[in-house]
Amino acid sequence: MAMDKLDLKKAYRELYRAKPQPALVEVPPLHYLMIDGEGNPNTAQAYKESVEALFSLSYTLKFMIKRMPEGTDYGVMPLEGLWWTEPIEAFSVERKEDWKWTSLMLQPDFITPALMEEARQQAAAKKELPALPLIRLERLEEGKCAQVLHIGPYAEEAPTVQRLHDFIREQGLRLRGKHHEIYLGDPRRAAPDKLQTIIRQPVE
Repeated sequence: MAMDKLDLKKAYRELYRAKPQPALVEVPPLHYLMIDGEGNPNTAQAYKESVEALFSLSYTLKFMIKRMPEGTDYGVMPLEGLWWTEPIEAFSVERKEDWKWTSLMLQPDFITPALMEEARQQAAAKKELPALPLIRLERLEEGKCAQVLHIGPYAEEAPTVQRLHDFIREQGLRLRGKHHEIYLGDPRRAAPDKLQTIIRQPVE
């Protein structure tokens, strides 16, 4: 009997296939593995450790679930990030040292805190991951958002972000919540000018 397969990118197609033209989307409540930190992601050791721990725990969960008697196979989702400053109005893509962040990865709804803890123990037994104890499972409710696809280096996002913010104002809306990025490309493998990032902003 074939194992059930879950394609989260297909299930949430509208949320993970943005276009270069800004658009409004409705984001349902979703479950993520999350970890918090602050500082420039290009230089902060805590950010590097958080990403490594998130990937390790997500893949451990995937294979643990797949091996279960009534297992389900699913693909690990891309890394995402929430970025903000305090106050939020001071957020600037130029001043990364002031950033606060939450690194996160989408999980199937059937992942429970108990399953996460079991996977955490398995991951910890295989490799020392300093950020692993800091990861939590949490539901994020973003609701109405505007999003756009940025193609190119992360350092060149500013014009795309401005275009998204202009679109939001043109729709008679205003920004709320945290700047959200979804990293569809792998910077370790893709050329910088080929990287694809969905930039999402909750609105009201």
